[in-house]
Amino acid sequence: MYLGVDYYPEHWPKEMMEQDIQGIKGLGANIVRIGEFAWHLMEKEEGKFDFSFFDEVIEKVKKQGFKVMFGTPTATFPAWLAKKHPTILSEDENGQTRVFGGRRQYCFNSSVYREYSARITRKLVEHYKNEEAIIAWQIDNEFGHEGSDMCYCKQCHSEFQDFLKNKYDTIDQLNETYGTIFWGQTYNDFSEIPIPKKTITTHNPSLQLDWARFRSFSVNRYAHEQTMIVKELKGSHQLVTTNVSGGFFGKWFDHAENVKLMDFVSYDNYPVWGGLTEPITPAAIAMSHDFNRGLLGKNYWIVEELMGAQGHDVIGYLPRPNQAKMWSYQAFAHGCTDLLYFRWRGMTKGAEQFCYGVVDHDNNYGRKYKEVQSVFSDIPQYDDVLQSDIKSEVAALYDYDNIWSWRFQTQSAGFDFSNELLRLYTPFYKKNTNIDVIPVDRDFSQYKVLLVPALQIIDEELAERFKAFAEAGGTIVFTFRAGIKDKNNNIHFKETLPGHVREMAGITIHEIESLSATEGASIIGVGENKEKRSSCSVWRDIITPVTAEVLYRYDDPFYPEAAITRNRYGNGIVYYIGCGAEEHIITDIASEIIENQGVWYIESEEGVEVYKRQMGEKRFYFVMNHTAEEKTYRNVKLQPYESKVIEAGEELKEKQSQETTSLV
Repeated sequence: MYLGVDYYPEHWPKEMMEQDIQGIKGLGANIVRIGEFAWHLMEKEEGKFDFSFFDEVIEKVKKQGFKVMFGTPTATFPAWLAKKHPTILSEDENGQTRVFGGRRQYCFNSSVYREYSARITRKLVEHYKNEEAIIAWQIDNEFGHEGSDMCYCKQCHSEFQDFLKNKYDTIDQLNETYGTIFWGQTYNDFSEIPIPKKTITTHNPSLQLDWARFRSFSVNRYAHEQTMIVKELKGSHQLVTTNVSGGFFGKWFDHAENVKLMDFVSYDNYPVWGGLTEPITPAAIAMSHDFNRGLLGKNYWIVEELMGAQGHDVIGYLPRPNQAKMWSYQAFAHGCTDLLYFRWRGMTKGAEQFCYGVVDHDNNYGRKYKEVQSVFSDIPQYDDVLQSDIKSEVAALYDYDNIWSWRFQTQSAGFDFSNELLRLYTPFYKKNTNIDVIPVDRDFSQYKVLLVPALQIIDEELAERFKAFAEAGGTIVFTFRAGIKDKNNNIHFKETLPGHVREMAGITIHEIESLSATEGASIIGVGENKEKRSSCSVWRDIITPVTAEVLYRYDDPFYPEAAITRNRYGNGIVYYIGCGAEEHIITDIASEIIENQGVWYIESEEGVEVYKRQMGEKRFYFVMNHTAEEKTYRNVKLQPYESKVIEAGEELKEKQSQETTSLV
């Protein structure tokens, strides 16, 4: 397995290189990641390519037994290129050019930028295709991060109009699809179609969704071009990846499409970043890992794992002793096979002065250095376990068209798709079940349970797949606004809500209400849940049961209708949660589903995550204490933020009665 650090020797005097390499070797590392921001160093003047600096770096690290991941440098182009071709620079919604000086300021639809970036990538890979030390190429850097996936320039406008021409046979077809008769927006020609910059009120929702699809097309066309260049020229021993940044549901491109031509996925894991006073929740971190594992349906790398405090301007939370190590073990548990820490040495100049690393500005090989050493000395013994496949019985589904539709029309000021996915994900996570997070167009027939948060775009084909799943004995959990729209982002006409899934849900919905994130409505249990009281937020569907049984209703004199229902459909069960229900309510539902479906789970104290990995007949448990308190898992004591890998058996004293074994 590969364990290492992100190393930027170009940031330091050459005479420090030997010292740094020895320091990295002292960690127990066997790989460094280099080069992704060094275009100017490779091409100081147009057409004059010089890779001698990295030739020297690679020779030195090779002597110490290191392998290399090399980043193609297209995320930060040289100043001379921006000066010569200012059209490569992207524009924001206000028409403001994003000037040279940051990173990723390029327009994905600039033919000039695509030409220059193809050339530097081609020259770089040709130069190193026979270099045995380079075992992987990283394409660009964190596609779409920091708003770089959105541009409103003239090039994008023209390309968008061409995109629509290719999608729609005629302008009349587009007008009919969009419903441009509304507000007199009818077009006579594709050249009249705007890009959705700021206007009075809002743009047509169908136009906006096509714009989002176009943004995804633009980013992924560029990514695929770069990937194919590398694949065409690289050595047979070299693989191709890119590093996925966090906040992926807030991006304007389909991530599964982005990486589909690559050999493996890499992820940059930052459970906390600048401005945060505490990390995101353990469930949110876990969901990110499950999302990245789901992009190609296989295990993945982490090429930036946080070790120190981070921030470009405002600095965030400092990980407590062993907390960053624990996050590393959580990543290994969820499918990470190889890991590099960001970064080897904190930089004293430039925009990332406050992104602290393994070694900071004082050059002290202190606590963080020793923490990385402890990871690198311990985890290799579990290499075979980390390479094993992860089998999940529960899948959380998402669809970028649906996410973008919500972003254009949030409907509730309290709505956030990531929060709604986590609303369903978290109770199953806390039961320590294995969960896949996958696109809705994947085959989900092998799962026992589907979690389907706020999926408002459901066409007949998808509905039929859901029906087949439930009829065959699967359990589906829908939440509010399911099935209200078609793929054109238009509301289904003459379709009682929840649209094509209303029969399987056994309900109808005729009225709805938007709630805030903090103030909502009261709900009260019915039947088996009698006397249970709670509240909901964000949204409420006013549900009329047809064949479904009511689990909760609104405690409201005007709208006492159902809030949460359960319906038998074929051999399966369909739940409909018509509101932003509180965690304890969904926890009860999750427990019921796990029991009825025979989903494997294991109990643990609050704040203790247990993740099962299986290799043949052997079972291993990654146990992580996410709290600042001492915890116990079975007979094993866990210090604050401690992580352990335990093989099932005498040490764990595992009892069959304490866990439900999978029926599969």
